[in-house]
Amino acid sequence: MSDLVPYKAPALPVKGGRLGFLSLAAKMSTLGAAALALKEGLWLLKRRMEKDAADADRLAEMCVEAEVEPKFTALINAAAAALRKVAAAATEVFGAADQMEANARAFSEAHQTEYKGIYDAVKAAAAKGVRQAKAGFYRKRF
Repeated sequence: MSDLVPYKAPALPVKGGRLGFLSLAAKMSTLGAAALALKEGLWLLKRRMEKDAADADRLAEMCVEAEVEPKFTALINAAAAALRKVAAAATEVFGAADQMEANARAFSEAHQTEYKGIYDAVKAAAAKGVRQAKAGFYRKRF
């Protein structure tokens, strides 16, 4: 079982009581960029932990050759094992961040496909001075 505590994200700040086309697109772009930055940071962390674990293994070998107290050599080996666990965990989180970035990109593309035409039509009508119906007027009612 993991020692991680579930994180409950705060509610999105909504300007004017609802999300607009551009604000939602911007939020998805921000989410994708943050996931990409997380992936890059995790990749660097993984490489660093693997390098540090290899260095600890070399140090333990030198300690054995120098006939250092075995309990200290064991501690160095335990540190190397812990560093490898961190590298493995970074790989798992990397996979989750990769999925999050792909989901954000797919959501953004679907959002563009679905609503870009409507947004452009409303914007063009507003530019011509055509008054729009109140929000929710065209919603289907059953």
